[in-house]
Amino acid sequence: MRLTTRTNLAMRALMFCAVNEGRIVRKSEMAKACNASENHLAQVVNTLSQTGYLQTVRGRNGGIRLAKAKDHISVGAVFRKFEAHLPLTECFDRDHNTCPLANSCRLPTYLVGALGAFYSYLDGISLADLVNDNVELSTILSVAAPIVSQLEKAETPSAT
Repeated sequence: MRLTTRTNLAMRALMFCAVNEGRIVRKSEMAKACNASENHLAQVVNTLSQTGYLQTVRGRNGGIRLAKAKDHISVGAVFRKFEAHLPLTECFDRDHNTCPLANSCRLPTYLVGALGAFYSYLDGISLADLVNDNVELSTILSVAAPIVSQLEKAETPSAT
């Protein structure tokens, strides 16, 4: 089994937003950190926002953020959104199946079971499982706090 680029980008986008939780991120920041084109990423972000995983914020200070808590985002559910419409093998696509064994082959029955087990396993994994306490991932995906915020903090007297 091989995942599509869209599924891979969807998980990168979600991990990026989860690592930068509490902050609205820009598509350009996400594209750079995830090594993806902004155009391809825009399609994936659009699907993730339409399905309730991401929230897009319009305007000058707009961007993208998680629409759900990271522990409520199932990896299996995300994979289904991006992969379920694709046939696992030619014989799963009735309109384009040219396999001469299709009417007598038992392999599809086993593949359906294996695919079910695959998704079932991923259903138990949340976005939080992927990012919590993952220092290396956080280092790669964290966006620096805006300079304005850092200046404001420096100007604010600390309580000592």
